Amino acid sequence: MRQWLEGLEAEHGIDKLTRLTRQLVIGSFVILLLLVIYRGFFVQGDTFNWRPVVAFVLPLVLFLPSIIGQRARGHAWLAFVSLLYFTQGVMLATLPGQGTRGVLEAVVSLALFIGCMGYARFRSRQQRLNG
Repeated sequence: MRQWLEGLEAEHGIDKLTRLTRQLVIGSFVILLLLVIYRGFFVQGDTFNWRPVVAFVLPLVLFLPSIIGQRARGHAWLAFVSLLYFTQGVMLATLPGQGTRGVLEAVVSLALFIGCMGYARFRSRQQRLNG
């Protein structure tokens, strides 16, 4: 795995990989946030309760300063948090009538995980090289 990543860095350049993984993080973060908000507001049924919406959105929103500030460590932590949404998506996919939404949430959170881990690696290496 390490050799493969180093080969990617040599072939494409660390700056390009950092930029691409950042775009993946931002795109998948926004989509996951919208999916969670959609589920909270439109799928709850007749009675609306804002507490579950806040409980699912808050962990994502807390990482906005790390994403905006382009901090590698914050992206690494966001990768671990995204696994909670992956688990939730897989569990949702097993429910009748929720399969598509569950699979979509699992795929988007997996993309967020991959993007965050890649960004954390490439950004930290980029900072080390640039001093």
